[in-house]
Amino acid sequence: MKRILITGNMGYVGPGVVRRLRQAFPGAELIGYDLGFFAHCLTGADCLPEIRLDRQVFGDVRRLPLDLLSGVDVVVNLAAISNDPMSHAFEDVTLAVNHRAGIELARRAKAAGVRSFVFASSCSMYGAGADAPRTESAVLNPLTAYARSKVLSEQDLAPLADEHFRVTCLRFATACGWSERLRLDLVVNDFVAGAVATGRINILSDGTPWRPLIHVQDMARAIEWAVERPAANGGAFLAVNVGADAWNYQVHELATAVAAAVPGTEVTLNHEAPPDKRSYRVDFSLFRRLAPFHQPQRTLPDTIVELRDQLQHMGFHDAEFRVSQLMRLRVLTALREAGRLNEELEWQRSAVARPLVAADPELVA
Repeated sequence: MKRILITGNMGYVGPGVVRRLRQAFPGAELIGYDLGFFAHCLTGADCLPEIRLDRQVFGDVRRLPLDLLSGVDVVVNLAAISNDPMSHAFEDVTLAVNHRAGIELARRAKAAGVRSFVFASSCSMYGAGADAPRTESAVLNPLTAYARSKVLSEQDLAPLADEHFRVTCLRFATACGWSERLRLDLVVNDFVAGAVATGRINILSDGTPWRPLIHVQDMARAIEWAVERPAANGGAFLAVNVGADAWNYQVHELATAVAAAVPGTEVTLNHEAPPDKRSYRVDFSLFRRLAPFHQPQRTLPDTIVELRDQLQHMGFHDAEFRVSQLMRLRVLTALREAGRLNEELEWQRSAVARPLVAADPELVA
């Protein structure tokens, strides 16, 4: 293996993926490609995560330079408008980036001789399905633009796969855990932040929805497996649920686990909230069979303790963290309000030098 291109590497998941691929393939050239929206959102990093790359290229996946694919053996596509609130605020951009640009990237990669294409998909495409754990053959019920973008991408990636172009769609459970670019707009991370900063966890629903979870480090383990997955192990095109059966939890169970790790935490439920349709359990038996040596290693209790300890080490105490730059939608909103991004989430070069409001140094260190 000579060269691996990782798009969207400067988000929440990217630092762990880069670290893992550097360890697994020390002789490979690792190239990052990212617009840099969240490059400044560092949390507790002792160095810039991208120093593990051979090259970091800044650019828009919607306009990827053709020469960047020259000599590339593997593409790992993490680039996305990534979560439901952002996709709701920027629905057209979500479909343009997550679906159309991703498929064009795959077409160009295949034409350039890339042999393995790894796509970060999502279990969110199951939408509403709390009656039984969803297998890969279950009916898809995407409820948001983000989930729809993943369904459309998988549908259009399948015809591109063949004996020379292997496509692996990793349907990840909901991410959680520590990262050098931490996000708090994820359920477990949000609960731990609330417990640490305020001593309270306010659940916006009645707590009954199901969520499958996975630590970001275990996501990186799965990507390592997908990079070299032989076609005989799942076929030229594979869409597989990635996570562990033991990590299917109801939301109230997550809050209880966090409260146990942060003594004195009060948990409140909103019994008057309308039912949250996004509720699903997932069956991960296919991934367990195909990737026995790359199964998730982290547990919910140690993930909660890790988040608690890292936030406390940062001196985290922001009760208003939901309007901080640890929330990805808030970052994009601030960049838009400063005139740095246009409505299509493209950099306005003439406005890049304009200062943003100074961030709290205790939140981003």
